[in-house]
Amino acid sequence: MSTEIVQLVEQAGPYLTTAVSAYGVAVFTRVESAAVDATATLGRRILQAVWRRRDEQGRAELEAAVHDAAEAPDDADAAAAVRQHIKRALRDDAELQAELARMLPAAGETVNVTAAGERSIAAKTIGTAVTGDNTTIRP
Repeated sequence: MSTEIVQLVEQAGPYLTTAVSAYGVAVFTRVESAAVDATATLGRRILQAVWRRRDEQGRAELEAAVHDAAEAPDDADAAAAVRQHIKRALRDDAELQAELARMLPAAGETVNVTAAGERSIAAKTIGTAVTGDNTTIRP
């Protein structure tokens, strides 16, 4: 197994754990919500990307691993089983490996975002943000 795959999975680990804890197996069908923590959202996106690229058996196995990890959030072996599925998927799919590398922050990259004060917004990236009263947004 390549060092790059191991590093990607290690880097994705906290995101995966948070997503599994927040969503359980619903992680595969859940849509993005602005109210959800960014870490859980990234973990969900990673798991969905892997799940979409697996065959029916691979999807079922990944779902079972996620279910087990969600049922026992303190079980390191259950979390490791999810990571093992991610490693296997990455090993078999170079395009998926590149996709996950683009999703994850660069190694060593730290992002600190702070908002202070009334109606403040803090985000690394943002689509539309509204803090005013009686605002109308038009596409």
